[in-house]
Amino acid sequence: MTDLIQNLSDISERYGAVFCDLWGCLHNGVRAFPDAVIALQKYRASGGVVVLLTNAPRPRTSVTAQLDRIGVPHDAYDMVVSSGDASQAGMLSGLAGQKVFHLGPEKDNSFFTDFSDDLDGAAIQRVPLDQAEGIICTGLFDDQTETPEDYRATLLYAKQKGMKLLCTNPDIIVDYGDKRIYCAGAIAALYTEMGGESLYFGKPHPPIYDLARRRLAAMKRVPDDGILCIGDGILTDVLGGLSDGFDTLFITGGLAADQFGPDANNPNPDLMQAFFAKHQIEPTAAISALR
Repeated sequence: MTDLIQNLSDISERYGAVFCDLWGCLHNGVRAFPDAVIALQKYRASGGVVVLLTNAPRPRTSVTAQLDRIGVPHDAYDMVVSSGDASQAGMLSGLAGQKVFHLGPEKDNSFFTDFSDDLDGAAIQRVPLDQAEGIICTGLFDDQTETPEDYRATLLYAKQKGMKLLCTNPDIIVDYGDKRIYCAGAIAALYTEMGGESLYFGKPHPPIYDLARRRLAAMKRVPDDGILCIGDGILTDVLGGLSDGFDTLFITGGLAADQFGPDANNPNPDLMQAFFAKHQIEPTAAISALR
């Protein structure tokens, strides 16, 4: 049975590293959560390594710049590993072809320009849809007003052409401030539903965890049973962590906050267990908010 805890420090001494989600755990896209920042700072001060593991479709340098803008201090984490990082490697391997159509906002353009030293993006060309061999989806063009249904015609054309869709962010939705918006995962899910082929590299899929392990190992050797995955996505953060053999800490006050009773700070244990049973997923521990 999942343990309901009050503070990260209740269990953190068991782990040499945490893989911590961003949206819904450390910030809401607009501002950092002060209690979460303090919890990670204290964990690092005790000797733990904090890997921020995010389904953001942009490379880690871009994610770090966003963290700076919204007030997440550098002493709250050791490194960032993003779905964008893992997806870049997939794109450069030619899984979606060499000529690709970018489905996503301009803010994600760094996905095609900002590569780590071991990656070379010179072979990839961004082209109009009618010239493309595949699609790189980083999100909706305008996630403030659009829904996946606005892309049905585009996806039908791509399916008829046999294009693969490389999804750089498997999240379906995310809370941006007080507004809930669609992510690239919602587009990919619709494409799959229509009979197209979608490729994933972020949580809950293995590539992002493999990348996080490699980057962590370069800093500190931590066995899988010494790593705790933290997140508010039951089908991304928790499912992915458990599938890769890690313990997990589920944040009940995030995406699924309305499932556990009227008080987000005090989730109802019975409703929580019913939620886990419904999804057939049992996190190691749960907490209302990271603190």
